[in-house]
Amino acid sequence: MRMKINRNEEQTGVRPVTAQRRLLLSVIQEAGTHLDAKELYRRASEGNTNISLATVYRNLRLFKEQGLIEEKHLGQMRCYYEIRRGAEHQHLVCRACGQVIEFESPLIRELVAEVQRKNDFSVTRVELYLEGYCHKCNEISKEASHGIRDHRSEF
Repeated sequence: MRMKINRNEEQTGVRPVTAQRRLLLSVIQEAGTHLDAKELYRRASEGNTNISLATVYRNLRLFKEQGLIEEKHLGQMRCYYEIRRGAEHQHLVCRACGQVIEFESPLIRELVAEVQRKNDFSVTRVELYLEGYCHKCNEISKEASHGIRDHRSEF
């Protein structure tokens, strides 16, 4: 992704690309996972010790405004960030370790089509996440409970 560059910010409202912005965008692109602001700060500060958490938040807001990233509110009070992609996808969020797993399903497209048809409604955005426990956390829970029945499911 390319960031808009302009030296006359006052006239155009477009901010110049700085080394810190390039670093932050690079960290997000290379992460291979969803990052919250604190994890982005941790990773970016390994490459630039002068970067501050305030700089991270300020640039995340800028990246969102420019359409470079998406902000996802996935269950917890934290926001996660990812590079904006064309392909629609959804998320699984582990309630124990916080891992975010992306998935795609044709069933979601079918559901949206049915809802639009039945309600004479034009859907412009779909945001779905499912909470539960990843395989690893599920196994740890089973080992810890030693056969005690698990009542975590809300279904």
